[in-house]
Amino acid sequence: MANKRDYYEVLGVNKNATDEELKKAYRKLAKKYHPDANPDNKAEAEAKFKEVNEAYENLSDPQKRKMYDQFGHDGPQGFGGGQNGYYSYSTSGFNGFDMGDMGDIGDIFSSIFGGGFGRRSSRQNNGPRKGADIKLDIEITFEEAFSGVNKDINITRSEECSICHGSGAKPGTSKVTCNTCHGTGQIRQVQNTLLGQMQTTRTCSACGGTGKIIQEPCTNCRGKGKVRKQVKINIRIPAGINDNQPVVLENEGELGINGGPKGDVYIVVHLKRHSIYTRKGDNVLCEIPITITQAALGAELEIPLVDGTKEKYKIPEGTQTGAKFVIKNKGFKNVNSNWQGDFIFNVIVQTPKRLTKEQRELLVELAKTMNEQPPIKKRGLFG
Repeated sequence: MANKRDYYEVLGVNKNATDEELKKAYRKLAKKYHPDANPDNKAEAEAKFKEVNEAYENLSDPQKRKMYDQFGHDGPQGFGGGQNGYYSYSTSGFNGFDMGDMGDIGDIFSSIFGGGFGRRSSRQNNGPRKGADIKLDIEITFEEAFSGVNKDINITRSEECSICHGSGAKPGTSKVTCNTCHGTGQIRQVQNTLLGQMQTTRTCSACGGTGKIIQEPCTNCRGKGKVRKQVKINIRIPAGINDNQPVVLENEGELGINGGPKGDVYIVVHLKRHSIYTRKGDNVLCEIPITITQAALGAELEIPLVDGTKEKYKIPEGTQTGAKFVIKNKGFKNVNSNWQGDFIFNVIVQTPKRLTKEQRELLVELAKTMNEQPPIKKRGLFG
């Protein structure tokens, strides 16, 4: 990963680039570096072309871009959940020059060259393709984010039809090869362009690009090979997760196309506001009220921590309101390392609003011994 260039640098845009600016930059570079447009230097052009496609593929997807901005090329490796399929992220390199299964990239590329560009674009688009990703939002408490939590989530996604087992054909029957495209899923045409004679392709309208025709559809899924279902999945949200940070479940999204892998599920975590604690980075912040006597004489306080335990902490005599104290390593764990933040509290000296007669008399006597006078305001530099 260390040798990879920054995606924004590859496309020549800044990190605040809009979707339209990304698309415009990609159009320009894809046309410039396509190997068929560089016959005298195909090897270098092909390498740059793959780099440009990978950069745009990741930055044009909002979730992938968010993950890249936060974690870079390596992804959130420190989540430690890669083996379980949680919190992982990967960038897939561009494979070949078929744009049929690259979503927005394919659409842009077709708009540049009017369809497939040269013979390299002739790969069938009815090959295996990854399923669509699913995005969900989940809200957890401050304490759950602090300690980590398991949550059950409900996902509505496509599941393979249990009757036809994904074929879409009525049991006992099978699909037949499309006579229009002869099983390729595409209709090829030759066009004359400014760059010479180019072969273009379009999706076969008879079979919808599958290369197969279902003569007797399955009655359960009506020929689709899949049905919509709601499934319950248990996920582990790691300790230290931050507000708006995503958790990724690999291969739990929509069904792949033509035997391709399932998509992923992106779960964006939101933290509920807490009545006592706030968060700054990996540190926990809060205010602790103390009495006048505790502030004046010093005291041993019991500080309530986020995990429900209490920490004894001795404040010195003469403590002023707003004074800050730190309990080391009692904040949030960092999801990408072994680092743990601190628990930082400010003390707020509370002045009693109602005094008993005895308390008032004691305070009066104390005031006499201290010869209290209102503080004298010092003159400023200009008056």
